Amino acid sequence: MNTHLAHSTNIDSHRVNGVDLNVLMETINVIKKEPEMGVCKFKASNKWSSGAHNVSEVAEFYGAKQTMQHKQTFSLHADEPAILAGNDEGANPVEHLLHGLASCLTTSLVAHAAVRGIQIDELESELEGDLNLNGFLGLSPETPKGFTQIRVNFRIKAGEEDMEVLRTLTEFSPVFNTLVKGVPVDVKIASKD
Repeated sequence: MNTHLAHSTNIDSHRVNGVDLNVLMETINVIKKEPEMGVCKFKASNKWSSGAHNVSEVAEFYGAKQTMQHKQTFSLHADEPAILAGNDEGANPVEHLLHGLASCLTTSLVAHAAVRGIQIDELESELEGDLNLNGFLGLSPETPKGFTQIRVNFRIKAGEEDMEVLRTLTEFSPVFNTLVKGVPVDVKIASKD
C-alpha cells in the first residue's frame, strides 16, 4: 500500500466549500484501511527575541508514517502590548490561542460540511476570552492563570435547515477538544550549552 496520504492536483477534483473531496475521501479511505496512517505529530520551535517578543517556527510534521515538510517555514511572532511591558510586535500568546481555536473550528466545520454535501457561502467568527491578570501576575493565588471562559460566535451563510448540523460539526475540532477536555503537558528545562 502507498504510504503517502492523498496529495492531488487533479483538475477534475470535486470541490465543496473549497475542499477537494477527492483528496479528502482518499485520505479518509487510506486511514480507514490502515488506522496507524492517521497518527500525527505536529511541531513548533520557539526562540526568544527580546522582552516579551518571541518567534515560533513551523517547518515539518509527522503523518502517514513519515516526516513531511511544509512547502515553506511559517514564522509566528508573539509579543505583549505596551501595558504588559511588550513592544506589541505580534499577537500575544492567548490571542494566538484564540486564533488557533477559531481556525480549527472553522476548518473542521467547513471540511465536515463538505463531506456531508452542505454548501457554505460565507463564514465568520468572533472569539472573546476572559482572563484575569491577577492570576498570571501571581497577585492572587486563587485566581486562575488562564482563560476562565471563551465565547465563539459564528455567522454562517448556509441553508437554515443545516444550522444545527453545522453547530455540531465544530465538535470535531482538535483544538476545541484539547481545550475542553484538557491534555497533559510535559515541560522540561535544561541548561543551554
